[in-house]
Amino acid sequence: MATGIRSYRPLITGATHMVSTGHYLATASAYRILEQGGNAIDAGVAAGITLNVVLPQFTSFGGVAPIIIHDAGSRETITVSGLGRWPQAASIDYFNQNTGGEIPAGILRTVTPAAADAWLTSIKTYGTMTFQQVVTPALELAEGGFPIPATLQRALERDINGLPWQSTQKIFQPHGRPLQAGDILVQRDLARTFKRLIQVEADNAAKGQEEAIQAVRDFFYHGEIAQEMVDFCQAQGGFLSMDDMARFHVGLEPPAVGSYKGIDLYTCGPWCQGPVNIETLQILEWCDLKAMGHNSADYIHTVLEALKLAFADRHVYYGDPDFVNVPLEGILSKEYAAKRRAAIDMNAACPEMPEPGDPWACQPGVNGSSGKMARPEPLAGRVEADTCYIAVVDRWGNAFSATPSDGVGSTPVVEGLGMVISPRGSQSWLDPDHPCSLQPGKRPRLTPNPALAMKDGKVYMPFGTPGGDVQCQSMVQTFLNVLEFGMDPQQAVEAPRVSTWSYPGSFVPHAYIPGSVGVEGRIEPLVVKELERRGHQVEVWDDWTSRMGCMCAIQVDQKTGALFGGADPRRDGYAMGR
Repeated sequence: MATGIRSYRPLITGATHMVSTGHYLATASAYRILEQGGNAIDAGVAAGITLNVVLPQFTSFGGVAPIIIHDAGSRETITVSGLGRWPQAASIDYFNQNTGGEIPAGILRTVTPAAADAWLTSIKTYGTMTFQQVVTPALELAEGGFPIPATLQRALERDINGLPWQSTQKIFQPHGRPLQAGDILVQRDLARTFKRLIQVEADNAAKGQEEAIQAVRDFFYHGEIAQEMVDFCQAQGGFLSMDDMARFHVGLEPPAVGSYKGIDLYTCGPWCQGPVNIETLQILEWCDLKAMGHNSADYIHTVLEALKLAFADRHVYYGDPDFVNVPLEGILSKEYAAKRRAAIDMNAACPEMPEPGDPWACQPGVNGSSGKMARPEPLAGRVEADTCYIAVVDRWGNAFSATPSDGVGSTPVVEGLGMVISPRGSQSWLDPDHPCSLQPGKRPRLTPNPALAMKDGKVYMPFGTPGGDVQCQSMVQTFLNVLEFGMDPQQAVEAPRVSTWSYPGSFVPHAYIPGSVGVEGRIEPLVVKELERRGHQVEVWDDWTSRMGCMCAIQVDQKTGALFGGADPRRDGYAMGR
């Protein structure tokens, strides 16, 4: 571990189990399950559903939840594609003809809810506990309430105040104004939804755990709850149908895989931005980053330029692989990384999004489009703050890494259910030539993306963050802080970070600010000046800004079995272990 690098929170250590999440109450829920004998998957799902309660501005039980699971018994690493699909009635033509060629906030951007299926599929397939056991901590918080922290209060003021949706106002503005810090937030409708699902499980308990959990899942996607979501959505003018709900299911899929200096890196596939982590790190693998010095001008410049190259490939190639032929093997090859590395000019920043590469040339036996697209035009837009993250490692060597999302500020809460239906359609394009174009049944390209680092087939470090397009950027920097500079996880997540915005953003209207770089105020002023000299358009942000996300990570010492947890003070993250 590094010495002499100050962190403002203690490193959390343990030898039995460890959890780190973006909210202290979710961390407590997961720890409670681990102490009761549950495994990492049970605890991770408990934390995830708790986040759906305590971070309603960022996540929802009806939202998204991409997950990576490592099952130590089978030595299997799998992803759960917790991302919904566009309803069959949605189309580009509809938006062009009825909404001025935009995907507006509200019910029209909703896709099928995925988080519920992701949580239930995870515990059914890899967990050991019942749904009732893992949902109980969240149910208690929804029913009994909790005092809201300043972070939620600010979100209610910023994102929810003035919204036209009465179903949302009833919960979060019960007295005609947003709740204030310290007020008790009670979510009775959401608690009632959980109780209905618990009752379904109890009614089917005689069939065994898997069948009982499957019955819960079917009640949500085929039964009364599905019908209530569809009725509400259609009454608001949305597209969702019972057929869309019945067709939907998450997938258990192999992860995208790469490596960095002997550490294997697993992410979800190109239906999210996860492979950007792998491509960026493989571009950087043969750069002497340690010799450059942590957060020196050379180091920051190199990392930013590598990220820009990977984001250019994201923009041109990534999309739902059920609809798009993604050259993922080529993108994640070391040969391709070397070619992209050669495009970095150490003396000058690329002034805009770089040209994409040709990964097809590194994918044997396959021919495809070279990825030529019209150059994007500069477009202003705000940095979105969404999502949360969960990391869990248990005593048996299992790991859980998940990035749930979708808050209440973008689409109305379903009357009587206390949750939103995923508004993730905001990450689609209405350009039919774009790989992430809207199509019926297609998944938008998702920003939430958990990661899991492995060494010699064993868990080394689950890690991730919220933050929209900043996620991969903060994840890469945190990973390098540990691997290259010997920081412990707490030091690594606290270290000052930088970000590039020189690509079209994932959220509509897909803001594009060529050359733009955001840096935290703790970056040395002389470094900022040198970055500007090389052509970066630098904006200095606050010293500790939530715009850089909320990293969480757990590192495993494979020799001793010791566990080290770090959680980001930029938001409400906390780690806990034993």
